Amino acid sequence: MLRKILYSLTLLGLSLTACSTKEEFSNDPYKNYDQLWQILDRNYCYFDIKLPQGVSWRDLYHKHAAELRPGMTTDSLFLVMTKLLAELKDGHVNLSTAFDYGRYWKWKTDYPKTFDTELTEAYLGDSYRIAGALQYTTLLHNGHAQDSIGYIRLASFSSGLSSANINATLSRLVKCRALIIDIRNNGGGQVTHSDMLARHFITERRLIGFISHKTGPGYQDFSQRQPLYLEPLSRGIKWQRPVVLLVDRGVYSAANDFTLRMKGLRFVTIMGTQTGGGAGLPMSSELPNGWGVRFSSSRTYDASGADVEFGIQPDYELTFDLAQANSGYDTMIEGAVSYLKERFERFKRTRRWEK
Repeated sequence: MLRKILYSLTLLGLSLTACSTKEEFSNDPYKNYDQLWQILDRNYCYFDIKLPQGVSWRDLYHKHAAELRPGMTTDSLFLVMTKLLAELKDGHVNLSTAFDYGRYWKWKTDYPKTFDTELTEAYLGDSYRIAGALQYTTLLHNGHAQDSIGYIRLASFSSGLSSANINATLSRLVKCRALIIDIRNNGGGQVTHSDMLARHFITERRLIGFISHKTGPGYQDFSQRQPLYLEPLSRGIKWQRPVVLLVDRGVYSAANDFTLRMKGLRFVTIMGTQTGGGAGLPMSSELPNGWGVRFSSSRTYDASGADVEFGIQPDYELTFDLAQANSGYDTMIEGAVSYLKERFERFKRTRRWEK
C-alpha cells in the first residue's frame, strides 16, 4: 500500500525531507560537499545506467572536490555541487537554495525544437475552450463537421486538472471522430493527474509496468518489482475512438508516465519523437547548510520490463519543420491529422480500427 501511495505523489514536487537539526547546521564547504555526495551514493537509483563506462561515482567525487576551497562563497560552492550533480544527467536531480535552483535541462535542450507555443495557439484559434489545464477545440477538415477531429492541448500535469474538467472536455468533443492530445513540452507534474486522464481511455484493468524502490545503501539494493495497473473508471466518459498522442523530448516525468499509460491501448497511437523520460520517483533530503537536494530513488519499467528513464519511443515518428512552422504550419499536428484521415478511410472499407 505504501508503494502505491508513494507512486501517486508529485514527481516534480515530492518532498520527503530528511531535515537537519539546528545543531548540525554548518556552512563548511567540505562537509556540505561530502554530505551531498553521500546522500546520492546511498540513495540514488540510476548509477548503473547514468555513469559513463569506466567512471565511478567516487571518481566524480574527486574530480569536483578538487575545486573546493576553505571559506569559498556560497555561489562558488553551489556551482561545484551542481557540476557534480549534472554528471548524472538526470532532470530529477536538483539542488535547491534561497538564491538558485540547480537543474539539468540537456535531456531536452540538446535536441531539435519540436514545439512552438504561438503556433499551437494559432491552431487552437480565438474561441477555444478552457477546462482547467485542458485547452480544446474542434479541427474541421474540408469544412465538414463529419470529418472533425478534437484537439486537446495539455501543457502540464502540475495543477488544474480534475475529473470534471476531463468529462466536460470529452463530452463537448463527443461528435468528433477522433482526438489529438498534444502534450509536447509538458514537463510533468502529478502522477495522480496522468493516471486520472489515462483512465478515460480504457474499459478494463491493464498492466502498464513495474516499479522498484531503493531499499539500502548498496547500488543494487532494490525491492522486488511491483506491478503498476491502470484501473478503469467506475463512472465518467470512456473514449473508445481513435486518439493520437503527440509527444516530444519535452515530455518528462508525469507526462512520460502518461505516455507509458497510454502506449499500447487499442485506439491510441503515440506519434512524434522519443519522450524525455524522467521515470525515477524523486525523494528529497537536506544538507548541513540548509540547502535541499532531490534525487531519483525508484525505477519505473514498462510492461515488457524495459526501463523508461531515458524516454519512450513513439509508434510513429514525426518531424517538426521550422520553415513550415514559420509559415503557420505545424507538421506534427498535420501529420497526426493525415494519419487519422487515412485510418478513417481504411475503417470505412474494413469496419475495423487498425493502427
